[in-house]
Amino acid sequence: MAFITTSSASSRGSKFSLSRLTQAFAVLRQRRQLSQLDATALRDMGLTQTDVDCELSRSAWDVPAHWRG
Repeated sequence: MAFITTSSASSRGSKFSLSRLTQAFAVLRQRRQLSQLDATALRDMGLTQTDVDCELSRSAWDVPAHWRG
């Protein structure tokens, strides 16, 4: 006979996963918006098209360490 148990640890894992997923969608949205800026806007922010291309090549999970909490 098999027993299925739930624990608070698995519940916390679900919340963590949902948080990471929400964060990933936010990162994708921000990178999509960055990709739509023209050269003048990029120059105003001190960015080049190479900077943008580099940022766009990163995965959704690749975020600054301080975002990971």
